[in-house]
Amino acid sequence: MEVTRQEAAAQVARLRRLVEQALPGLVEATREPAELYEPVRYVLSGTGKRMRPVLLMLAAELYGRPAESVLPAALAVEVFHAFTLVHDDIMDHAAERRGRPTVHVQWDEATALLCGDYLMGLSYALLGQVENAPLARVLAMFHRMVERLCEGQALDKAFETRAHVSVAEYLQMVDGKTSALLELCLQLGGLLGGAGEADLQALEQLGRNLGRAFQIQDDLLDLTATSPQWGKPIGADLMEGKKTFPVLAALEQASDGERVWFEERLRRRFRPEEVPEARQRLERLGGLEAARRAVDRYLQEARAALAQLPDRPPAQALAWFLDQLAQRRH
Repeated sequence: MEVTRQEAAAQVARLRRLVEQALPGLVEATREPAELYEPVRYVLSGTGKRMRPVLLMLAAELYGRPAESVLPAALAVEVFHAFTLVHDDIMDHAAERRGRPTVHVQWDEATALLCGDYLMGLSYALLGQVENAPLARVLAMFHRMVERLCEGQALDKAFETRAHVSVAEYLQMVDGKTSALLELCLQLGGLLGGAGEADLQALEQLGRNLGRAFQIQDDLLDLTATSPQWGKPIGADLMEGKKTFPVLAALEQASDGERVWFEERLRRRFRPEEVPEARQRLERLGGLEAARRAVDRYLQEARAALAQLPDRPPAQALAWFLDQLAQRRH
C-alpha cells in the first residue's frame, strides 16, 4: 500500500509526539535532590528532532510491531543521545545547545557530568522495560554501540591536535561518533519487530550511510546555516579546531600557502572574525561543494539499503525521512 508524503509526515509526527509526551514523565517533578534532578529535567524538557527514537519505532513497525510496545527502547536511545550531548558540550566548551545555555553553563561542569551519568544509566533501565525482548542481545548491541561511539569521539578529539587527517580517517571517526547510534536505532527496532538477519544487515547499512550524510551535512551547516533554529554560532567547529569534512576536502586541493593558512588557525583555533574568510576560502577551494556532493552520495546509498527492506508504509515513511534530511537547514 502506497502512502502519500502527507501520510508519511503525519506518521513521523505521531511518533515524535509519543516521545515528546513520555520524556517529561521519566523524572518526577518532586524527585530529590534538586541538585541532580533539576538539570536532568532541564535536559529532558529540551527541544529536538527526536530522529533516533522515530527511526527505531519505524523499524519496529516495518515488521508489524506497534510503536507503543517499543516506546521504552525509543526513549532509551533518546535519553542516551541526550547524555552524549551533555558531555559533548563540556568537551567542546559549548555555551549553547538549541538556543538554551548548556548544562555546564547553566549549572557547572561537575553537575553536568553527574547529569550525563544519570541519563546514561536511565537509558539502560529503559531498555530493560521492553516486553518480549531478547535482552541479552539487546544489551550486547547497545554496549557495542557505546564502544564505537566513544571510539569515534576519541578520534574526533585526537584529530584536533593532529597536523594531517585524511577524509578516510574522518569517515572512520563519523562511523563511530554519529553512525553507530543510528545503526543501533534501526537494528534494534528491526530486532524487536522480528526482522531476519539479512534485513538487520540492510538496516545497519541504512544507519551507517544516514549517519555519514547527517554528520557531513552538520559540518556544512556549521558554516552555512541561516535558520535561527540552528542554535549554535556559525563556525563553531572551526573555533574548536575541528577538522570537518569541508575543511579536509578543501585541504586536499589546497596550495601549500592555503594549507598553511588553515593549519595555523586550526592549531590555535579560529577567531570569530576569521570565520567569514575561512568560509570564502573553503568555497573557492571546493570544500563546501564536495560536502554537498558527499551528502547526496550517502543519502543515495541509504536509499539503496532501504530498497532491500519490505516495501510497507513504514519503509515509505523512512524514505520521506531521508528526503527531509536532504532538505535540512538546522
